[in-house]
Amino acid sequence: MDGLHLELLPPLLKGFKTTLMLTALSIVAALVFAMLAGLARMSLRVWFRWPAAAYVEVFRGTSLLVQLFWIYFALPMLLDIQLSAMTAAVLALSLNYGAYGSEVVRSSIAAVPKGQTEAAIALNMTPSQRLRSIILPQAWRMMLPGFGNLQIELLKGTSLVYLITLADVTYQAMMLRTYDLSSTAAIFVWLLVLYFAAASVLTWLVRFAERRAAAGRS
Repeated sequence: MDGLHLELLPPLLKGFKTTLMLTALSIVAALVFAMLAGLARMSLRVWFRWPAAAYVEVFRGTSLLVQLFWIYFALPMLLDIQLSAMTAAVLALSLNYGAYGSEVVRSSIAAVPKGQTEAAIALNMTPSQRLRSIILPQAWRMMLPGFGNLQIELLKGTSLVYLITLADVTYQAMMLRTYDLSSTAAIFVWLLVLYFAAASVLTWLVRFAERRAAAGRS
C-alpha cells in the first residue's frame, strides 16, 4: 500500500473538489455563451451577427492562458474591479469554450432540413416558435457529440488555473511536489487518475444524454 502513496490523496481530493466545481460552473456558462453566440451569428441583423463573430474570432484566435491572465490581472486594473480567482477562471474558460461551442450550435442548426422550417412557416409559427419547437429539438441531438468533446477539453483546460493561484487539483499537486520531490511520480500518477475519472464521468453523461435525445427516433 505504501507504493500507492495514499497519504497524497486527501490534499489532492480537496483540490479535486475545486476542479469539479470549476468545471461544472464553466460548462453551464459556456453552454449559455455558445447558444447565444451561435444564434446571433445566424441572425439577419448585423448588430447581432457582427459582435458575435468578433467575440468568436477573438476567443478562438488567442490563447486560453493569455485570456486567463488578462481577465484575472489586467481587466481588474482597467475597470477598477476585483475578481476572485474562481470568477476569473469561470469567465475565461466559459468564454473560450463558448466561442468554440458557438460553431457547434451554428452548424447543427444549419444542418436541420430546410423543409422543417418551411413547414413551420406554412403553419404560421413565429420565428421563436419555430426555433423552440421545431429547430432546436432536432439540432440539440446533433450538438451533443460536439459539446461532449468540448466538455472534456474544458476539463483539461482547468489545469491552467493554478497559475492564478486557484487551489485546484493541479495546484495541490504542485504544492505537494514542492515539499516532497521524491514523490513526484506518484503525485502525477494520481493527477492522471483523477482527471481521467472526471473525463470518464463526463463522457458517460454525454452518451446518456445522446441516448435520451435519440429515444423513440430512428
